[in-house]
Amino acid sequence: MRLLPIENPQSWTVRLAYWYSRRKFGKVLTTLKVLYARKPDLIRPYAALLGSERKLLTLPAELRILLKAKIASINGCEFCIDIARYSTNEMTTANKIGALDTYTTSPLFNLRERAAIAFVEEATKNRLVSDQTFEALRTYFTEGEIVELTWLNAMENFLNLTTLPLGIGSDNLCEIRR
Repeated sequence: MRLLPIENPQSWTVRLAYWYSRRKFGKVLTTLKVLYARKPDLIRPYAALLGSERKLLTLPAELRILLKAKIASINGCEFCIDIARYSTNEMTTANKIGALDTYTTSPLFNLRERAAIAFVEEATKNRLVSDQTFEALRTYFTEGEIVELTWLNAMENFLNLTTLPLGIGSDNLCEIRR
């Protein structure tokens, strides 16, 4: 890690976020200690971004988790992969996260999921998607859902870029939950 975590932040907003993190995850997330303890004014837009996904997107939660895990995996963001794994509520989703590398052939994924995963994979790797990938997406998703997939992809790539350059790794949240 390139910046040392701050254990006792001065900002009351960040102290409140530490309390919430401990309550929800069993520990204070490293991103809070490294990023937001240093720049407390960024915590509100960060929380708004995360909240907007939950409140405004109509895509199923399981699909959103799978896509975020795939994007984080492509980018090598261990922190975000950890959060995605922690967010799973069912063993089915956890198994699918483990099988993301074989999504094109794994019977765990339906055609709609495969189209969405292919879309975010191509967009994350190339920043563009082929006409073939986009047409496959159109088969299973409405135009509004395609916009949601595009926004989710951009958001997850953004979040990955807030942790990777600083060397923030996994918080081992799944181990804590056990």
